[in-house]
Amino acid sequence: MNLFSPGILKFLTVILVAGMWSCNQSFAPTDLASEPLIPLPVSVTSDGNLFQLRHDMDIYIQADHPAVAEAGQYLVSILRPATGFDLEIKPTPIAPTKGHIYMHLDSTQSDLGAEGYVLDISDSGIELRAVKPAGLIMGIATLRQLLPADIESQTIRDIDWLIPTGTIRDYPEYEYRGAMLDVARHFFPVEVVKRYIDYLSMYKFNRLHLHLSDDQGWRIEIKSWPLLTEIGGSTEVGGGEGGFYTQEEYQEIVEYARLRNIMIIPEIDMPGHTNAALASYPELTCDGEAPELYTGIEVGFSTLCTSKEIVYEFITDVMGELAAITPGDYIHIGGDESHVTPLEDYIPFVERVQEIVQATGKKIIGWDEIAHAQLLPGTVVQYWENADNAVRAIEQGARVLMAPARKAYIDMQYDSTSRIGLHWAAYIEVDDAYNWDPATLENEIDREDIIGIEAALWSETITNMADIDYLAFPRLPGHAEIGWTPSSMRDWENYSHRLAAQQKRFDLMGIRYYPSDRVPWVK
Repeated sequence: MNLFSPGILKFLTVILVAGMWSCNQSFAPTDLASEPLIPLPVSVTSDGNLFQLRHDMDIYIQADHPAVAEAGQYLVSILRPATGFDLEIKPTPIAPTKGHIYMHLDSTQSDLGAEGYVLDISDSGIELRAVKPAGLIMGIATLRQLLPADIESQTIRDIDWLIPTGTIRDYPEYEYRGAMLDVARHFFPVEVVKRYIDYLSMYKFNRLHLHLSDDQGWRIEIKSWPLLTEIGGSTEVGGGEGGFYTQEEYQEIVEYARLRNIMIIPEIDMPGHTNAALASYPELTCDGEAPELYTGIEVGFSTLCTSKEIVYEFITDVMGELAAITPGDYIHIGGDESHVTPLEDYIPFVERVQEIVQATGKKIIGWDEIAHAQLLPGTVVQYWENADNAVRAIEQGARVLMAPARKAYIDMQYDSTSRIGLHWAAYIEVDDAYNWDPATLENEIDREDIIGIEAALWSETITNMADIDYLAFPRLPGHAEIGWTPSSMRDWENYSHRLAAQQKRFDLMGIRYYPSDRVPWVK
């Protein structure tokens, strides 16, 4: 005998289901293809079920491969704080029994490239495979976003850790997906740089370009020229006390980034943007007089004396010490806005500096002005302002790093009411930062000419982590998607909703983002 009418039964069912989800503290979606991932993966297939991460699971890894073990430890560092689970890393020569996470390399997936991955999720376990360890790190970034946003908490959260099941097959559009942090105008300590690296790793960036010297400060210890940091590192924009990284601190940053598949690219800007170096060593000037330390933000007034041999001895020493503590492929030589260096002096200077850097075993990156010189094979030109310079570089066989100021300079204000930032290049709202394609931005620069993109954060107006957050978020994830996801798959309307879904993660991480009205945030 039925004691309840159909209407009452339906009501009680709704209440029961609501109560179950209330106890779990979150809604558990079962459609993997609808997950708000950033960057958007190349291929997602859903099978409509759920996997639950539990305390009695382990992370199995391919045996006898240190880089895979490092990836496993990195995954544990992400999962443990919020879950409280004591997940063990267990090397194994074969796939484990069901009910665990398994990470390994698979040479048969060569079409994925160095950073591609396959993430297979079933109700009984997770398998993450890639051709190279870098692909495992990229897959971990996806797995992180598939877990409830509470995974970003640094305290234990009592919820069910549920993930929709299916398969993600993914790989990047561009090999270079970078961000630049200017630590010269204002100095940021090691822990701030590490936090910025954490942001980049969430969204599959693989390069961090550190702008280590400028008119306002010299930020890396050079043991053979100690006054660079003693004098040149002593101040910053606005007259603050400045600072610098010891070589040991720099190596700490490099290693922290490496474990997250991020290559550090150091920049020593020259021949302009050099007032801090000139104030430290007046023999680098043409008149032998040391200029005053500079704490303003105007540019283009300083230059190394390109006719002096000691300048090249200085550069050789600096590049030698920097290359020795930089395991990555590149050193950035700057080259921009050297307005007081005559072109007839600038060109041979750049050509000689390229040879100095190449002699250290590194490749060269420079701002687009360096294309006036004869470029060595393998040199990358960073397009920031002048497309004609980028075309000059392409005609010499160089590849181009796309960082157009009007789109990719995230130190620009969102609009005229932004509390910090500049606007000499443009006001760049969140949709403006997202809605561009590196391969079609300039008619003369084709897809095959482009090595990748870089979002640049200059620090004239930023002094702390809150300022970094405000200008980087929510624009930084959009640049990550431009670098990773094929342009044919990108759409602002779809992206804006995926970005809004990141809101709880931002909040739990303490990211003090700009609440743009272009994004449908949860009110």
